[in-house]
Amino acid sequence: METKSKEPFFHISKRDDLSAGKAWAIRLGAIVAALLVCGIVTTIVTGIDPIQVYISMFQGAFGTTRKIWITLQNLSILLIITLALTPAFKMKFWNIGGEGQILMGGLAAAACMICLAGKLPNAVIMLLMVITSIAAGAIWGGIPAVFKAKWGTNETLATLMMNYIAIQLVAYYIIVWEVPKGSGKIGIINQSDSIGWLPNILGSKYLLSIVVAVIVTIFMYIYLKYSKHGYEISVVGESVPTARYIGIKVEKVIIRTMLLSGGLCGLAGLLLVGGINHTITTTITDSQGFTAVMTSWMAKFNPVGMVFTCLLIIFMGRGSGEISTSFGLNQSFSDIMTGIILFFIIGCEFFINYRLSRPQKASAEVPAPSAEAAAADDSSGSDENISESTGASGGSDGSGVDGQSAAEENNGKEEK
Repeated sequence: METKSKEPFFHISKRDDLSAGKAWAIRLGAIVAALLVCGIVTTIVTGIDPIQVYISMFQGAFGTTRKIWITLQNLSILLIITLALTPAFKMKFWNIGGEGQILMGGLAAAACMICLAGKLPNAVIMLLMVITSIAAGAIWGGIPAVFKAKWGTNETLATLMMNYIAIQLVAYYIIVWEVPKGSGKIGIINQSDSIGWLPNILGSKYLLSIVVAVIVTIFMYIYLKYSKHGYEISVVGESVPTARYIGIKVEKVIIRTMLLSGGLCGLAGLLLVGGINHTITTTITDSQGFTAVMTSWMAKFNPVGMVFTCLLIIFMGRGSGEISTSFGLNQSFSDIMTGIILFFIIGCEFFINYRLSRPQKASAEVPAPSAEAAAADDSSGSDENISESTGASGGSDGSGVDGQSAAEENNGKEEK
């Protein structure tokens, strides 16, 4: 008995290279769909007009001049961290240790501010803060890179564990430097004389991190796209055997790239401690080291695209806080909306890389014979013709022999 196979409802197939315009159209469509779903959920759960919720989100991020500056400042810090992690990710080195590298950079800056205050000129202290912060982050990123390059250890676990070590180091020095004793916190460092506080640009305390973010973005774009190091990073990320075959020293590339990645994370720590918060805590990063993993991936490791992905995340974070304040909703509802939007944004990448199609129904008509079958039929017909011709030739030869024998018998009779 024949079993009837069940056709699948749809097929999933890999897309060819999709144009950038179509890819961004899919992403924008996903954002619109996410906002519609958020509106429906808001109406069902709270009964609040979703339009008012969206207006409140926008006001939370861009409602006043001060809010705009804070949004841009937060954007700049997240962008620097995202750019810092990108070279490692492009090399397929999964640096999950951004949190720890930021904390170590911030700890180095705080140490200079606390230990060197009154001992060196302020300009020298700030210069040492820059050097030590970048060096501390680079060292913290270089340690797992050396283990990966020399002994092939798992970089994901190594960088993740380095985060916890950094957190405990910061917690230890907070107790050492706590003011007042027993408070468990440092408070504002050098609040009276502002020693070690990074300078304002054009009288604005927000502008420094923004300028640094612009410089780092331009540098990283050129570094990854046009430099020899960027080319080596791409080749190692595509295929380590190929990189070795063409003469690239993979171990050197891994260590060098992670030193750069950690150093830029340390720079972000410097800006957080010396330029924005003027203190150090174990939560000063606000989990941006992990958020940067998502923003880098969403931008496909493109530094220009990271500006928009980071802005989206910061906008949602600032807007969610405003929703909680304006409508008396707790932070959990804001997190729900953020989660829905991120789900759609991340999920749309599937439709950019793959297509869904309905299977075509098989035709009921009898298929025409193939060319190979026709050739086989012609070959068999030729063989039969050859056989018949051979048989006919044999018959004519036999009759000739019989005629010759009869003539010989007649000649014998005449002689007698």
